[in-house]
Amino acid sequence: MFYAFISEDVAGTLAQRLAARPEHLARLRRLQDEGRLLLAGPHPAIDCDDPGEAGFTGSLVVAEFPSLEDAQRWADADPYVDAGVYARVTVKPFRKVLP
Repeated sequence: MFYAFISEDVAGTLAQRLAARPEHLARLRRLQDEGRLLLAGPHPAIDCDDPGEAGFTGSLVVAEFPSLEDAQRWADADPYVDAGVYARVTVKPFRKVLP
């Protein structure tokens, strides 16, 4: 089943986010290589593709896992969690309808 990972950043953690980004992206690429990643990306803090110093307010990932418990374990091990970037991560079942 797919799961949505809805993450909210701690304000002022852009430097930590950038430092942990390579490791964070490596995990997402592994999911992509396994054919389990539906989509992933950050929420810019301002209405533009590159928010610069304004940074980001969180992220959204939708990926396939065998169970909610497995999805939660994956979320808990995110480098952004370890770096103190995410204030909270909500994991919810997701049913793709379109496209």
